[in-house]
Parts: sequence; C-alpha cells; structure tokens
Amino acid sequence: MRFFLSVLVLLAGFASAGYSEEHSGLRKMLTGNDSRGWEAVGRLNIAGGSMCTGALIAPDLVLTAAHCMFDRESRKQVDATTIEFLAGWRAGRATAYANVIRAVVHPDYTYAVESKDIRVRNDVAVLQLSRPIRKTSITPFATGPRPRKGAIVGVVSYARGRSDSPSIEESCRVLARQSGNLIMSCDVNFGSSGAPVFDMEGDTPKIVSVISAMQEMQGRKVALGMSLAEPLAVILDILKETEGPFQKVTPAARRIILEGPLDRSGAKFVRP
Repeated sequence: MRFFLSVLVLLAGFASAGYSEEHSGLRKMLTGNDSRGWEAVGRLNIAGGSMCTGALIAPDLVLTAAHCMFDRESRKQVDATTIEFLAGWRAGRATAYANVIRAVVHPDYTYAVESKDIRVRNDVAVLQLSRPIRKTSITPFATGPRPRKGAIVGVVSYARGRSDSPSIEESCRVLARQSGNLIMSCDVNFGSSGAPVFDMEGDTPKIVSVISAMQEMQGRKVALGMSLAEPLAVILDILKETEGPFQKVTPAARRIILEGPLDRSGAKFVRP
C-alpha cells in the first residue's frame, strides 16, 4: 500500500497555547489512580518557554526527542541546564522534580524546521538529571525492540491544551515501518515531542519509540517515531565512554552499565 504524507510538523510546543482534544481514544489521567504506574513519564520545561515530554529509563536519565534540545529561532542547541524534568506532573504538582545538567543528542541527528529537511530516524536524545530520582512510586521504564506492523502501542504525553496533566492513548497501532521510521495512528499534538511509545502487547509496557512529529496521511493525522533500539544504543555507547556516575539501563535485550556523563552542553516517506 502506498501512503501519501504531507505537512510534516515537529511537535515541541508551548504549554500556554490553547487547544481542544477531540480524539475518543485519548484520555487525561486526572487522578493518582489514573496515573499509577506511569509516573516515570514527565513534562520537560525547556528554557523557560517551550515544553516536551520525556520518560525515565534510569533514575537519572530521561529519554526524549532530539529536536526538543534546539531553539527554533536560532536553530542552536539550548543550554541543558535551563531544562527541568517534572516526573508525573499533574494538576500543578509533580511526583518528583529534577534539573537537567547534560544532554546527549544522537550524533547523526541534524535539526531542521523545513518539512522537506526534517528527519525522524535519529530524533533521539538522553538527558542526565542533576540527581537520581529514587521514589518507590516512580519506576524507570525498560526499552524494547521495534514493534511489528499492526502492533498495538500506547503513548503517554503532555501537549497543547493538556499540559497540566498527562494523557494516555492505549490502543493506537503501527500503520507502517520504513527505513527505521514508524508511522502510527496515535493522537499527538504540540508538546508531545519526546513522548514514549509503549509496546502494549506484553505483560509490562516497554518503550519502543519516541514521538517525533505529526503528519497527514490520506487526510488523517498520524504520529511519526523511530525504531528506538539502534539510535538509543548509539547514545548509550557514547555515555559509556564518558566520565562520571550513571545508572543501569536495560535497552532492548541487553543490560548496559553507563559509566559516566557526557559533555554539556523529518521525514520523507515513499513506499513502506
């Protein structure tokens, strides 16, 4: 089947912008019971203005989208120390707060704002927090292999119009896979960038992608992400080679012990 895609849009956003969600599969998690088990997903406040979504993959490591680390106007990487991670942010309170001290963007990622230049495949970054988040109510997520076409996946995200509480969609699907990219039926909007995509078919949800962009496909909006295992492994290898303490991370089918911090600091689809 050939998919016709247009209007590729990166999804880093501003928390204050108004918007109304109308997707029946998407629901806000307004209470502690609603969000139990998902507290490791949080909101990233970036440079005092924009926001993205991120998720803990270790007590001091947050997975998100690489393009969230760039200023749209200057097109330069933002100072990582201006970013704050609010784990489980809901109704004006977070289960835990932590500042970011370093950010590692995939080395093959190039930031772009023009749709023809945007690439999704390596749109991945890992942020190091100033201190590990160690609370019994917050469990970092493991990651898993690329989901199959047709697989049921879920997304937990913050976005424009729903920036004060997380929302979850538990039954969207992988529509297509192409050259390391995933096309999914998930409902996303500005601010959803970096949101974890979970494999919902196993006993325990595992992160298998990160939301990068949205696009139109045959008149409907779709979410774009990447096959996570390979680009994340590259970033973890970079972390292993640097100095300082890191926590254990379990990507795909292997355990890597990270031994140190790093230096501070779109997609074209033809036939799947």
